[in-house]
Amino acid sequence: MTSPPTLIDYPCEFPIKIMGKNKAEFTKSILMIVNRHISSFDDTSVETRVSKKNKYLSLTCTVHVVSQHQLDALYQELCDHPMVLMAL
Repeated sequence: MTSPPTLIDYPCEFPIKIMGKNKAEFTKSILMIVNRHISSFDDTSVETRVSKKNKYLSLTCTVHVVSQHQLDALYQELCDHPMVLMAL
């Protein structure tokens, strides 16, 4: 059985934006998930942005992915986490 075609050429650098409520444990939880899937991820490379009213936080993690399966597994775990409102 062959894999369906993809528009992404692997391996590649892929930015993922994760949004949630602006709480201290949000960043720590997200970094634990990303590091579980991308062992070479550098936590200091995360870009953060707080909403105007300081209620929400977005994290942009640019990860080095080697396959669609790896990327799908990362997105699935992020989306399943109760603190994540959206992952793009």
